[in-house]
Amino acid sequence: MDDPPPLDRVARIQADWRRERPDLDVTPQGVIGRLHRLADRLTGELRLVYERYGLGEGEFDVLCALRRAGAPYERAPGELAAHTMVTTGAMTKRIDRLERAGLVTRRRSDDDQRGRIVGLTRPGRELIDRAFTDHMRNERRLLDLLTPAEAEALEALLTTWLGRVEPPTAPETPAAHGTGP
Repeated sequence: MDDPPPLDRVARIQADWRRERPDLDVTPQGVIGRLHRLADRLTGELRLVYERYGLGEGEFDVLCALRRAGAPYERAPGELAAHTMVTTGAMTKRIDRLERAGLVTRRRSDDDQRGRIVGLTRPGRELIDRAFTDHMRNERRLLDLLTPAEAEALEALLTTWLGRVEPPTAPETPAAHGTGP
């Protein structure tokens, strides 16, 4: 008969809780605890690429949001905040750092002179193109720890679960943010 696999950290924690609180169902920790541990590990691996380019996770997100906007690679600060799920105050600090580094510029909006538009500079676009290429290579390396079938099944499960937890968002349209495609 095969020996059972050794317990991982989460399984040991669950065993402790089952011993101490047999009245509680601690099975959710098996999924949630492992997701937390995995997220922490993945974030650490992803940050290695950002740091290689002199970026923090937030700056990387801003540059990606601008690059995904398509030419002319511009968005309003509030729109950037929505695309990166941070407050407008945090977004201002990120934009300030990126502007000081020469990776983005700010200008007045053509439609509303009180509004501002943030755009990628040529060096910003070149940097994010290189960084994103390495980022995708890194994500591929991490995902290749699973078989293609496992990765596909995991994506489907996570998509379903996230769809039940997170409210749906409206599709992005150029008219919704006023900066074009």
